[in-house]
Amino acid sequence: MNTEQQLLAALAAGERTATEQIYRQHYHIVNGWLIKNGGNSVDAADLFQEAMMVLFGKAQEPEFRLTCSIGTYLFAVSKHLWYKRLQQQSRNPQILHENIGTEEDEIGIAYDDDVKVHHEREAHYEQLNSALGQIGEPCRSLLKAYYHDDKSMQEIAADFGYTNPDNAKTQKYKCLARLRKLFYTMQAK
Repeated sequence: MNTEQQLLAALAAGERTATEQIYRQHYHIVNGWLIKNGGNSVDAADLFQEAMMVLFGKAQEPEFRLTCSIGTYLFAVSKHLWYKRLQQQSRNPQILHENIGTEEDEIGIAYDDDVKVHHEREAHYEQLNSALGQIGEPCRSLLKAYYHDDKSMQEIAADFGYTNPDNAKTQKYKCLARLRKLFYTMQAK
């Protein structure tokens, strides 16, 4: 699949290749995080499957618009499900913990921190999109070709009329410098 929107549309249509591609690209991140945070591979498989079901359900809704990457969405849902599972286990009288209140507080704080980080990241994406809107041409198209369309410097040189890939690369760095300046100026406001 070429773009995340196409991948999401293919997932909504029930295409097995889309599901497999999402698993290949994102499962290892959730698995690694979960193992570092007290879970195991079985927990990771369960949580990722649940997160995939949430994404699949949302993708079915015509009004659903994914405002972050598929990986970010699945990671956030997986973390939420893990914290929820930990909270439920800490309330279960069969599972004894010495400091239940402290653990619940830590889980709540960690979840609040994750939500805060997610909102900050979304604000940064909005600022980045705004900066991209202000950067002008050909920088906007060149950066999109390189980062969004995954074009090589050779392809960009041919598409944009640069004499060689090195000139295209130099222009890309200049465009990135302008984008960074715009982005950080927006953040300072």
